[in-house]
Amino acid sequence: MSGTSESQDYNMRLAYIALLCGGIIGALSFGIRSGFGVFLPPITAELGVGREIFAFSLALQNLIWGATQPFAGAIADRYGPFRAICGGAIVYAAGTVLIAFSATPSMLHLSAGILVGAGLAGTSFGIILGAVGQLFPPERRSWALGVTGASGSLGQFLLVPVAGSLVASFGWQDAALFMGLGSLVMVPLAIAFWPVKGTKANPLPSGQSLGQALREALGYKSFWLLTSGFFVCGFQVAFIAVHLPAYVTDLGMPVTVGASALALVGLFNVIGSYSAGVLGGKFSKKYLLNILYLARAVVIVFLLLVPPSELVIYIFASAMGLLWLSTVPLTSGLVGQIFGMRYMSMLFGIVFFSHQIGSFLGVWLGGIVFDQTGSYDLIWYMSIALALFAGFIHWPIREEAIVRAPAPAE
Repeated sequence: MSGTSESQDYNMRLAYIALLCGGIIGALSFGIRSGFGVFLPPITAELGVGREIFAFSLALQNLIWGATQPFAGAIADRYGPFRAICGGAIVYAAGTVLIAFSATPSMLHLSAGILVGAGLAGTSFGIILGAVGQLFPPERRSWALGVTGASGSLGQFLLVPVAGSLVASFGWQDAALFMGLGSLVMVPLAIAFWPVKGTKANPLPSGQSLGQALREALGYKSFWLLTSGFFVCGFQVAFIAVHLPAYVTDLGMPVTVGASALALVGLFNVIGSYSAGVLGGKFSKKYLLNILYLARAVVIVFLLLVPPSELVIYIFASAMGLLWLSTVPLTSGLVGQIFGMRYMSMLFGIVFFSHQIGSFLGVWLGGIVFDQTGSYDLIWYMSIALALFAGFIHWPIREEAIVRAPAPAE
């Protein structure tokens, strides 16, 4: 079966089918949860709690997503991605539906936090990128990862306004119910990955085990540098995705401006993610990441220095969208480039866990800081400092593939 090693023959028909279905799965998975930010004002108003409660639920979602991603990746690497995607889609749908019945903070933490977070581990980038990436030859791989990342962003562009319309028309409970049932479409789409076998059915010719791959990565300095930089990405994008709509309403603008801003982030991220995938196949991925993070600092400074208006919010959202998840095809591409594709899902899952620790802190601290100070300014300043840190932490990364000794002959 294709998709087992760098020396394989590639089944391009399967590769493009998987790219299409994986893109739709990513669009649904990422798009639906990106719309959760529009639930923040009505849920906090109805439950009579501060923003920290719902912010903690979404922060917990990010943390659970990251903590379970390496395990979902290991399942996909060993048994094939089909099982990981199907299981994740069912858990994701259950968690989203249960949001509709969450009348207490603890229920919100269980539904929007734990269940949706665990479901994302099986339906999001960590699995889809690894599955799609191993089906494409090296010269087309970065492009394929860029397309996959762009599709998730297209889901954000299309589904965040849908979430806003559903909340406005039917209330947040019915909106959550509709979105949860709609997410079940991911289950039949996962069938496209049924032919992609894991190491249990297709052992790696080099003989490297999962444990050996893990020890190799954890002992490699560049792996930790990449992991540290991705923490910053998570902090920034999760804070903005959850708190930007509320930040906009705090400035006295209509709630539709916040939803439209998130949609613009998704739209321009289609361009950014695709472009990052294309450029990553031609230029140094680590230097592209340097540029992306430093550019984020500039965009946030623009937001804080220019007098607020709807136009400024839309310019900020568009510019940030170009930089939003452009980091994903580059970061995942570096993992595959350095360590190979066989255990990419598991290894990228570890890198992604760092991203989600950052996401947890960005979302939760956003709620805490606002409740304590009445402003998000401190988090914006932290985001600028972290962007500068990430802009330079990628510089020493070694991009060359690790050369391993051949397995001893039996």
